[in-house]
Amino acid sequence: MNSTTMTIRVSEDLKERLDRLAADTRRSRSFLAAEAVEAYVARELAIVDGINAGIDDVAGRRTVAHDDAMAELKAVIDGAERDEP
Repeated sequence: MNSTTMTIRVSEDLKERLDRLAADTRRSRSFLAAEAVEAYVARELAIVDGINAGIDDVAGRRTVAHDDAMAELKAVIDGAERDEP
């Protein structure tokens, strides 16, 4: 895997906690920081991708009005409650 170097600024407290985690897990600060950035970026991109998909759905008129969706849900719940023993 190719890698590159980045420099970031963190608080002294965060650096100390990262040092402690690195020592306790026998991993380098660099390894732990790279894992944390990877997880953060993956999570944030999933959120952005979901938002963009929603925007595309609105633009493509692939949405349901809130009142219509709530009416359908209420009908399903009412039907389930009637079918209960």
